[in-house]
Amino acid sequence: MIAALLTLGALAWLSLFAPVAKASQFSADIISTKANGEPLSSPGRLYVSGDKARIETPAVAGGFFVVDGTVNAAFFVRPAKKIFMDAKQSSPLTQILVPVDPEDPCRKWQAMAVNAGATETGGEWRCDRADQETIEGRKAIAYSAVSPSQEQSIEWIDPGLKFLIRSQTNGGVTVDLKNIQEGPQPASLFEIPANFGKFDPRQLIEIIKRSDVWVEPVK
Repeated sequence: MIAALLTLGALAWLSLFAPVAKASQFSADIISTKANGEPLSSPGRLYVSGDKARIETPAVAGGFFVVDGTVNAAFFVRPAKKIFMDAKQSSPLTQILVPVDPEDPCRKWQAMAVNAGATETGGEWRCDRADQETIEGRKAIAYSAVSPSQEQSIEWIDPGLKFLIRSQTNGGVTVDLKNIQEGPQPASLFEIPANFGKFDPRQLIEIIKRSDVWVEPVK
């Protein structure tokens, strides 16, 4: 009995000094290419710290996206206007560039799709695990996936980063994370300043309704 208690006490003591798994922190370039290998757009930038990600893409000039995986939310921030808004479906990257469980990435992607309103037709993310491969020198788990809109793709997850590092659609369009640099990222990259106001797109709709360009939908 005494020996057992001593053993338990020793294990508890050792657990205090056991290494704690650190949250992934890194930055990378977002490279999009067509099926023929030609660039689809200019490179974007990604910053990740734990459950948060910042996405900068040339598709939306004048702002950036902040993704918070803890609450499955994504926002578009416009610093010059000091406003932010729900990202919704403004960029598909906000639904997949988020920390995931390497053994079940579709669960998080589904949650992000629900938040974005991309599952209104009842579709769900489905992932079937394939082989383990090496992408740009990094080990990755490949998944054959189907999005809520029934788009087929192959997704590669880095189990160390717990993050997607390559996505390839059935049509051959590929999104890669390249020049991955692991290390602490400034907390300010993922913060929305307190003096920024949240913009409601419905306000813009109401303004347009009161203008001469609004046409009532046919009933």
